[in-house]
Amino acid sequence: MCGRTACSLAADNLRRACAYRDHRGQHRQPEWVRRERYQPSYNKGPQSSGPVLLSRRHLHQDADSSERVLMDMRWGLVPSWFKQDNPSKLHFNTSNCRSDTMLSKSSYKGALLKGKRCVVLADGFYEWQQQSGGKQPYFIYFPQSKDTMDKETEGDEEWKGWRLLTMAGIFDCWKPPGEGEMLYTYTVITVDASKDVSFIHHRQVRPGKGVAGMPAILDGDEAIRKWLDFAEVPTQEAVKLIQPTENVVFHPVSTFVNNIRNDTPECVAPIELGAKKEVKATPSNKVMLGWLKSSQEGSPQKKENNLPKWTSQFIHTPSPKKTSTDVLQQWLGKQGQPAAKKHKA
Repeated sequence: MCGRTACSLAADNLRRACAYRDHRGQHRQPEWVRRERYQPSYNKGPQSSGPVLLSRRHLHQDADSSERVLMDMRWGLVPSWFKQDNPSKLHFNTSNCRSDTMLSKSSYKGALLKGKRCVVLADGFYEWQQQSGGKQPYFIYFPQSKDTMDKETEGDEEWKGWRLLTMAGIFDCWKPPGEGEMLYTYTVITVDASKDVSFIHHRQVRPGKGVAGMPAILDGDEAIRKWLDFAEVPTQEAVKLIQPTENVVFHPVSTFVNNIRNDTPECVAPIELGAKKEVKATPSNKVMLGWLKSSQEGSPQKKENNLPKWTSQFIHTPSPKKTSTDVLQQWLGKQGQPAAKKHKA
């Protein structure tokens, strides 16, 4: 399943990260629709809004279906046929859509056959592993190159920042009875967990709760193009793209993320399970730190009275005057030097 994600890039950087080549081979960035509604977040759950890519033809009938737009939509699909006056009266969960039932369940079938396919954007998603002492959260994302740590390029140059996770989704448009604004909502398609992450959360039948899995990830621009271009790629061909992928990496994170109200970079920061000492800087941690530094611009601001209360034994409780980046630098150790020893209780 996909129950929590992070998407922390500022609006302009998010648009640049979604750049693509059109059918003429020209470098383009998608148009932002309702850009003012987008709010970066390190801890986004169902019923919140999030950024998705879709074909521009869904909004402009004379547009080329290969053109893309960025749009902020609410997570949790409300079918267009829903007759109640309030979407909260929908009495079933539509945040995830199982791939094996998406062409049979009425909540998704109509929208899917009409080509309402979208790509849900995120830095990555969280998954929890059941353990004897509780649930251990993990952050799962695309492998990142060392370019992620480099200074981000400006203008129309190629994006060198964080590679976004691109998940297959279905969207729909619902209009309340009488007067009211059109509501755009989406669901994330899920598939069997890949071999690498299956130990975290197998896709197993659970009585009364259906089947759990991982998001259907579209790896590469060609897969994204086929999924979005509903005019050129029919439904029966597009659904063949919905397969588990092995091209993901992950690391454990603090249980700080378990509270949806916690929305700071600490949610995605890697930890070392069962560590008796503080975490040392590793290549993957350095990439993560570089990304966290670059994502500070436009990221959710942390209030002094809402600082995280660390429970991990190897991470200091930050001083109210320190920023998230300061805490992470102290945690990883500056320039590869050993991290400071923890304080005794």
